[in-house]
Amino acid sequence: MENTVYKNKNISLVLGNSLEIMKKIESETIDVIATDPPFFLSNGGITCQNGKMVSVDKGDWDKVSAIDMEKFYSIFLTEAKRVLKPNGTVWVFGTMHNIFLIGYLMQGMDFKILNNITWQKTNPAPNLSCRMFTHSTENIIWAKKDKKTKHYFDYQYMKEMNGGKQMKDVWTSSTVKKSEKEFGKHPTQKPLEIMNKIILASTKENDLILDPFMGSGTTVLSAEMLNRKVIGIDQEVDFVNLAKKRILNYEDDKQLELF
Repeated sequence: MENTVYKNKNISLVLGNSLEIMKKIESETIDVIATDPPFFLSNGGITCQNGKMVSVDKGDWDKVSAIDMEKFYSIFLTEAKRVLKPNGTVWVFGTMHNIFLIGYLMQGMDFKILNNITWQKTNPAPNLSCRMFTHSTENIIWAKKDKKTKHYFDYQYMKEMNGGKQMKDVWTSSTVKKSEKEFGKHPTQKPLEIMNKIILASTKENDLILDPFMGSGTTVLSAEMLNRKVIGIDQEVDFVNLAKKRILNYEDDKQLELF
């Protein structure tokens, strides 16, 4: 694939416009898409980070410019449905700011929503306005491409992970560990623990995963750790290089823990 920055037997890291690059991927070749698309929250507001008031602006990639929010997600989901195999599934992270729109668009495109996972953060940033409840959760929609096709779900392993009981749709963890930011950080970086659970639940070894909004490369790193194949795409060269550093570090020492 053109603009490939790094490649090994399982991984391709690609620099460029995700929506345009997705159009070049062959139809029905991807087993699972797991991604965290832009939230479009960079509007000059403020938030709390490490006890300090900071801007919510994450970068130009998180701003609505030439393309509006609904059109952006519509193009992404259209391409996602095209590249997924008939039994493929997609995981999309979001917050209250965008997840309802994404879910609405998915239903309009005849995706079958399987779960709405609530990720509960044990250490969320406080709400500085003191005029609403603290935002302590994110949502992860899990949906399948074809309502009539049986998708893959490792139910038994998820049950074993949960002490012999059915795993529920509320997952509790801290935000990203300090060790996962060793080579830099992404403003919406996700914990490796959460991504490992997603990949173990919905893929088999050697399945092909796509993350078109790769960010710091957590999906890619998880896939490498779990012996899955993966394509990671991002338009920001700094984030692609960050993902590459995390992969190379893992290949050198393989010391990261799954959970």
